[in-house]
Amino acid sequence: MLHGRRDECAVLERLLEGARVGHSGVLVLKGEPGVGKTALLEYAVGSASDLRWIRAAGVESEMELAFAALHQLCVPLLDRLDRLPGPQHDALTTAFGLSEGAVPDRFFVGLATLGLLSEAAEERPLVCVVDDAQWLDRASAQALAFVGRRLRAEPVVMLFGAREPSEEFAGLPKLVVGGLSDRPARDLLASVIPGRLDERVADQIVAETRGNPLALLELPRDLSAAQLAGGFGLPGAVSLAGRIEESFQRRLQTLPEDTQRLLLVAAAEPLGNPALLRGAATVLGIVGPALEPAERVGLLEVPDGCVFVIRSCGRRSTGRHRRSSGGGCIGRWPRRPMPRPIPIGAPGISPRRRPARTSPSPASSSEQPDAPRRAAAWPPPPPSSSAPRH
Repeated sequence: MLHGRRDECAVLERLLEGARVGHSGVLVLKGEPGVGKTALLEYAVGSASDLRWIRAAGVESEMELAFAALHQLCVPLLDRLDRLPGPQHDALTTAFGLSEGAVPDRFFVGLATLGLLSEAAEERPLVCVVDDAQWLDRASAQALAFVGRRLRAEPVVMLFGAREPSEEFAGLPKLVVGGLSDRPARDLLASVIPGRLDERVADQIVAETRGNPLALLELPRDLSAAQLAGGFGLPGAVSLAGRIEESFQRRLQTLPEDTQRLLLVAAAEPLGNPALLRGAATVLGIVGPALEPAERVGLLEVPDGCVFVIRSCGRRSTGRHRRSSGGGCIGRWPRRPMPRPIPIGAPGISPRRRPARTSPSPASSSEQPDAPRRAAAWPPPPPSSSAPRH
């Protein structure tokens, strides 16, 4: 159970239990950055191990790409497209670029999405998790909200996390996730401070963070043991969000250059694919234990050797499930010269993701064969005869 989230977890558990007995459910978790929306969604996924779940996350840079988030969510279900009625099938395949055609009718796209989720739920109850819904492209938001308003007897649960839901989600059930109450906030604060914590300092941290879990975890990192134990006040000139971002920035600036570049590559990597990230790092010459410094300062985790988790200014982004993001921190890194382009066919790089050419090139008349798919351990092994880490 999460610190101080018994009521919120109980709501999620009731929705999941309803799906197990054939009922549908929809919930939009609303709250400020760092308040714990993603942690609650992760709790729901962990509690749904006996159910099937799919997930997506809004990406700010893809807000202008129609159906980008919907495609991300529905990719695991595309083998069921042929079970949809003709007009719905054609609308969804056109929306996802699987067939040519006119701009699809969004009503048919919504119906097709509803049918696709219902088909998948016939085998096993389905949980759809969509984080950062404030950054969904409008077409995806409309389609998903359309589905949420029309679920009836299907064993489908739809969970959204959003700072401020868009107007498309009007009318859907919402749960406002606020800061932790006093006792859970103090317990969480004490869990990350190994030494003595002065009561006045604890009072000020809890008051200034308003129980925001991310702030409670991050702000004490910038206080010395003497400040934590001696009652020195906290600087108050910068906003809470600004102080959290500055905390990340200070830790980033202490890292070796290779580690900083690796974090930037991981944040830009679009799929959360360790093999793709490893290939890009290899091409850029980032080898050896470049991850360890980031792990030591709490900016990155590698829980099982094949999954990277980046802590950002509002959430933890997990490579296993969705694209990683460095949040606002990445945008303030010093600009560096652009690295040379990653060649098609580099280890872990799929040729099918090559950029489209604007004009034919006579030097590239033959297609390069697909690079073989391979399982890649992460982090990249050092250039030696030693076996790669797993």
